Amino acid sequence: MATEFLFISLFPSCTQNTIVDERGSFSVASPFPGPLGKLLKSMNKFPVRVALTGDVVPLTDKNAQSLAEFVKEVMLAEEKAVKEFSYAVSGVLSSSDHFSTSRSENLKELIDGGEKYVIYKFNLSSCMFVDGNGGTREVDLENMEKCKANLLEPYSAKLIDGINQSEARRRGLTLFCFIYLNINARVAYMLSFDRKGFDVLGKVRGKAPEDEENEYHWKQFRIPFKEEAREVESFCLQLVEMEEEAIKMVYCYSGLG
Repeated sequence: MATEFLFISLFPSCTQNTIVDERGSFSVASPFPGPLGKLLKSMNKFPVRVALTGDVVPLTDKNAQSLAEFVKEVMLAEEKAVKEFSYAVSGVLSSSDHFSTSRSENLKELIDGGEKYVIYKFNLSSCMFVDGNGGTREVDLENMEKCKANLLEPYSAKLIDGINQSEARRRGLTLFCFIYLNINARVAYMLSFDRKGFDVLGKVRGKAPEDEENEYHWKQFRIPFKEEAREVESFCLQLVEMEEEAIKMVYCYSGLG
């Protein structure tokens, strides 16, 4: 069974183009919000993304209506989940300056607003992973079909920005580097995360600095979780537990505990 994606176009006239040629391609990227984006741009780093190619096929009116109803159900489920988040989650999300909503919420105005749109099915034929340095690697389509939905992804941009916008939480990241990696980072930012752990971008002292200006440089580090964080609540709670554990260890090292 071919891997399929669904997407919405605000330009109904583009349906005519698929009659001539159904081939299509597009790129999907994870943006770096807030101060992280400016920092990575200064380092000539770009968002990790995937480049997809395949065939674009418009859905029938009946199938499109079924999809619209499904999106509404997902939106209601996400709204309920947000209201039930603990302070560990809501506190991070509220710290973010990144104006973003979940993918389904972005469609709410479109579906309820009476705008004209066309829903297409994208039958995937190839997928290429592009890292932050521009390196590429082809992704096996069979592996993509086996993948399950990532429940962390819809909130990832706001969670990362919420952590990076908070000076106290960024101090926590430097503490993680020291306690769990034995690395003394002068400054640290959350770069990305998944259910197994998170990546930190830390500013560390070089081994052989030539001058004061080049004494520190940015380096990426990986900090694993003790248990998999399969949803947002678990992710934030594990960060809180790690911070509490790290503080206790600092007190023990200093002889204050």
